[in-house]
Amino acid sequence: MEQIVTVYDSTEKAIAAARVLESSGYSSKDISLHNRDSLEGTVREKGLWRRLFGSTVRDQDSATYSRAIEAGGALLSIRVPGSEAASVMKILGGPSTTDSSTTASSSIISGVSPTLSSAREEVVRLAEEQLNIDKRQVETGKTRIRRFMTEKPIESKVSLHEEHADIQRRAVTDPADVKDIDWAEKTLEFVETDEQAVVKKVARITEEIVVRRTGSDHVETIRDTIRRQQVEVEHLPREMKDARDIKKAA
Repeated sequence: MEQIVTVYDSTEKAIAAARVLESSGYSSKDISLHNRDSLEGTVREKGLWRRLFGSTVRDQDSATYSRAIEAGGALLSIRVPGSEAASVMKILGGPSTTDSSTTASSSIISGVSPTLSSAREEVVRLAEEQLNIDKRQVETGKTRIRRFMTEKPIESKVSLHEEHADIQRRAVTDPADVKDIDWAEKTLEFVETDEQAVVKKVARITEEIVVRRTGSDHVETIRDTIRRQQVEVEHLPREMKDARDIKKAA
């Protein structure tokens, strides 16, 4: 690719030349216009023209460009394949772009890097999502402990003692007992006893329930998708719009 830089004594004439180039089928993306407004006081900046047009710009050309801008002129640059440089020079030098009062001179700068062909830049930013994982506590349930009372039947065997009077009669056959006869009335009483079960209930602690909260950690794999922007660069051939281009392609 080669870059052709043309110096004009006014911005209007440079704009008119750019329109002629566009009407001839050249893309506006390859055409750049520089004047005092677009350069914003950087005309005397060291290395400006080499930064814009490439490292092959000569010192005398740099001085010419600076003087033209300071005088209110403009620079028109266009990037074209080397095989089309002569055609572009002819278009820029023809009567369609200049009149008798136009001051225009063109120069070809070879080997210009596409990123330095214009002071105007278009930046395409590429974004990429990142996965950031935070943690938060959520309630997953409750454990409830409730104390209540139940009843159940129970039985126990106990041995109970009882005493009763046992009356027996027996015949007396000994004659010696006759002399001891007591004719007085007499009453004998014996106390009979029974044991009865007396139930007493005594409470005692049989078990303790200890409640505490314990924590544990586990590793969980989080799967998701993230978006990432990519760029695809495609170089398209210039569209052929006039008979000259069609003849040249043939």
